[in-house]
Amino acid sequence: MATEVAAPVLEVTTVADDEAVVFEGGDARCYDGLEPDTEYEFEGARFRTLPRPPGERLATVATVNDVHFGELECGVLEGLELGPILQSDPGDPPYPETMNRGAIAEIKALAPDAVVAKGDFTTHGTAEEYKAFVDFYGSAFGDRLYQVRGNHDASSGETFASDAPLVVELPGARLAILDTVIPEHHTGQISAAQLEWLDELGARSDRPVLVFGHHHVWSPLSKSREETYFGINPDDSEKLIDVFARRPALIGYFAGHTHRNRVRRFPATGDVPWVEVACVKDFPGAWAEYRVFEGGVLQVHRRISTPDALEWTERTRAMFGGLYPSYAFGELSDRCFAIWPR
Repeated sequence: MATEVAAPVLEVTTVADDEAVVFEGGDARCYDGLEPDTEYEFEGARFRTLPRPPGERLATVATVNDVHFGELECGVLEGLELGPILQSDPGDPPYPETMNRGAIAEIKALAPDAVVAKGDFTTHGTAEEYKAFVDFYGSAFGDRLYQVRGNHDASSGETFASDAPLVVELPGARLAILDTVIPEHHTGQISAAQLEWLDELGARSDRPVLVFGHHHVWSPLSKSREETYFGINPDDSEKLIDVFARRPALIGYFAGHTHRNRVRRFPATGDVPWVEVACVKDFPGAWAEYRVFEGGVLQVHRRISTPDALEWTERTRAMFGGLYPSYAFGELSDRCFAIWPR
């Protein structure tokens, strides 16, 4: 008796103000030339394009995180031995190289004004792995590349990419980049000096500020308050949220670390998005684009779509007993959304 194979599910992966990308398994369908803030249905896929902020488009930013050069096995998580554990096929490049090569090709085609790499360039925190990251990204983007370390990068005592806080001046926006790392720990923090720096920047900024760091914040709505929280510890998270609450120029915080797409909003900061962007290295294979307009900013999620990258990310859907997509992919509103001035 023949076994029926389930048809691939349609996934509206990306919407922008003028385009959408729909996946059916590893096959992508791109629709462009669309009108903003408009309902569409194409070949069974329904979506609404993002509203276009008023005024001229002034700048474009791309971000990556959790690229993990040096990783050889995918699906390993201590204490969650659900399998499968996946590796690149013999003779193929290591999958971090495949995924990052695809991300770089797509970002180069976008020609952004700045590229922010927000941590976990390496797997074991070695200088050799970091050199691989620099060879890939530094050669592609030169002085448009801004980087800040993640917990993996500081896990063995190295200090590369530890120059934050950094500010990047762009038409229509500023980018504030924070170092959230506690060396040789996986958990995160924000130093008092960085909080003071961000507070002063927010007070004097004459344009919106997008804030980037590796670790995500703890939610003040949480019923649990462990100092060993996987992201930024609760005390520092509250202090960071307080800075946002009193500085309207700060319009969003954008992290990696969790390997998932997620947006949270907190009472103290209203519509400010507290964002996590999924990793480059496995499903869905993500990077993010930010379109800066005079009257707002759009986050546009991108799934890396080079053929070898899609082959790998379709394989890695199966990780953690098949539960990974429901965790990592998020809702469309976690991936693509408008950010308005406060």
